[in-house]
Amino acid sequence: MARKNLLQGLMDQAKTEPPAPEEPQQRAPRYAKGAIGAVSQSIADLKSRSVVELDPNTIIEGGLSDRVEHDEAEHATLMESIRTYGQQVPVLVRPDPQDSERYRIVYGRRRVLALRDLGLPVKAMIRDLDDREAILAQGQENSARRDLSFIEKANFARQMVEAGYDRKIIADALTTDKTLISRLLQVAESVPVEIIEHIGAAPSVGRDRWLSFATRWTEQEIQPDQGIEMLDVYACDKSDDRFDALFAWLEKREKQLKGGKPVPLADSPPAPAAEKRALTRPDGKRLGQITRKGDKLRIDLTGKSAQGFDTWLEDNIERLHRDWLANRDEDGRS
Repeated sequence: MARKNLLQGLMDQAKTEPPAPEEPQQRAPRYAKGAIGAVSQSIADLKSRSVVELDPNTIIEGGLSDRVEHDEAEHATLMESIRTYGQQVPVLVRPDPQDSERYRIVYGRRRVLALRDLGLPVKAMIRDLDDREAILAQGQENSARRDLSFIEKANFARQMVEAGYDRKIIADALTTDKTLISRLLQVAESVPVEIIEHIGAAPSVGRDRWLSFATRWTEQEIQPDQGIEMLDVYACDKSDDRFDALFAWLEKREKQLKGGKPVPLADSPPAPAAEKRALTRPDGKRLGQITRKGDKLRIDLTGKSAQGFDTWLEDNIERLHRDWLANRDEDGRS
């Protein structure tokens, strides 16, 4: 009864007291006033931070492309990781304004593709973001992960310019200063998009080499089809090697042009760069590294982490090779 009388008193007081005047442009949202408003705000905050499961087929592309190639090996590795350990980090999506049943990806494209191929739901955070907010979130998430190569950042910056964003917004999105933005755009504006896409991410190639590449490309007035033809001649599997091959050709072509010599389309491809792969133990700790360059393979094991495996391998490697030869002969392979 006491609670009822208290509520009645509050209602009577609300009827008799005149409403307080509202200050222009400072009125708080309705949910922000009083105890009920506080609860409503808390619920809204919780919903904005909550993670939901979505059908990957309801998530479509959105925003700008921050990758210049789809790496099947990385895709397979990511799928295997998610298959084994599950999706550890949620993606960010926003409602599609044109279809209430769909969402547009802000960041986490590779995770969505992997989960789609695995037939698993996507753990996602849903935010109501406009185009500018979505691009800022995408760029800042990429910068925090630090896994975009220089040319991928350059390509991302180019797309933002074409979409009409000023350099301050681009700098905020990539969490960098205007000086680096100028360098990124200098490369993106000098090197045709077709060449960037054919080379790929080139993760080990930094700013200085890309700037040198862009300068030579512009000075020699190379056409995109010439560069693509060169890449087809070299036929390198890795993006770093494709960059190296094309860069070496530009350097040689520059010397030949200065010397007044004819410039052939291509010579023999340069030696491929060494391929390195980390070896890990079942507990995730580093075991060593495998390095392959051409037809040579080197295995480096850390004695402390190997825990005697290095000695065992040294003693048994010839026997392992004999067993491999025997099994290969039994299978009928030469």
